[in-house]
Amino acid sequence: MNRIRKYVCCFSLVLMIFRGQVPSPAAEQGSDSHQLLAPVVERAVGFLRTTQAEDGSYSSHAGTGVTSLVATSLMRHGRSPGDPLVASSLAYLEQHVQADGGIYQSGSLYRNYETCLAILCFQAANRDGKYDQLLAHAEAFVKGIQWDDEEGHDSSSTSYGGAGYGSHKRPDLSNTNFLIDALNSLGRGPDDPAIQRALVFVSRCQNLETAHNDTKFAATNPDGGFYYTVAAGGSSQAGETATGGLRSYGSMTYAGLKSMIYAGVGPDDPRVKAAYHWVQQHYTVQENPGMGDSGLYYYLHTFAKALAAIGDDQIVDDQGVAHDWRQELVDELAAQQQKNGSWLNRNERWLEGDPNLVTGYALLTLSYCRENP
Repeated sequence: MNRIRKYVCCFSLVLMIFRGQVPSPAAEQGSDSHQLLAPVVERAVGFLRTTQAEDGSYSSHAGTGVTSLVATSLMRHGRSPGDPLVASSLAYLEQHVQADGGIYQSGSLYRNYETCLAILCFQAANRDGKYDQLLAHAEAFVKGIQWDDEEGHDSSSTSYGGAGYGSHKRPDLSNTNFLIDALNSLGRGPDDPAIQRALVFVSRCQNLETAHNDTKFAATNPDGGFYYTVAAGGSSQAGETATGGLRSYGSMTYAGLKSMIYAGVGPDDPRVKAAYHWVQQHYTVQENPGMGDSGLYYYLHTFAKALAAIGDDQIVDDQGVAHDWRQELVDELAAQQQKNGSWLNRNERWLEGDPNLVTGYALLTLSYCRENP
């Protein structure tokens, strides 16, 4: 924990010096975001009380992931593991602990995604070592399906170090981001071999040619952002450039930036500098840059978690405008909240037509907007 605090302080100081900034009077006085936050959260919790199934799950037709995500979001807003909403979800998830240590629905094609979200959930709920054994087995499972030498991919392979859904089609940055998140929650740091392998894959998904990335896409669209996967020929959900490059987009750029921070990449590293510059150029809380409203709430959650990891209270965009990102997130989510307390994306891509999933994302996002996050 002390190492993380030192890193965050260093990162913030370097960025402020680089910009020639001093804290603004508004930042010193604080914002009123916390005043708006509490009623927004309570309305959301009220909604989730009405949609939990009798077995403790949320949207079980989509696997265990939504239940893990919702329960984690509730705990991040102060609900204890013994709270009835949380406890019943934990009991449901325990029923899906598999013999291989993974936590997923039988027959699932999303074993890494579901298990990583469950790790975040059980780690948040772990009291007096109650889930130590479960978490150890789950950690071994997700590390075991990471793409590396055991799958026939050495460090020269563009798949090396990545994580996929678990169906072994190919790894991608989204799942690798979930893997690093899960390991970070367990206290694993830059010295963990799985995180270092993952960093190899993450670095190769950046549109930046460095000593860590000499793939064919690195110099084709060198804007410093990130795309979906360099593996299996490479692809971006935002499409290709006219010259055959892979377009960067918001959710993956924040996922890449956060993953590098968790993997110990410092603020003066070219990869971090380039990613942060992309963030400044494309700052917004109203859309997923490069994707419009596709995956908007996934983006907002990743945006908030990455900026919280950096430690800056403000982001100065490429026009020189300073943004209190926490206040702007609270304002935007408060405006978008439905009358019943939920959130919903009109664009149903990536299951964001499911109000349980989107409300979980929104609550997680808001958890990084607290006065003392």
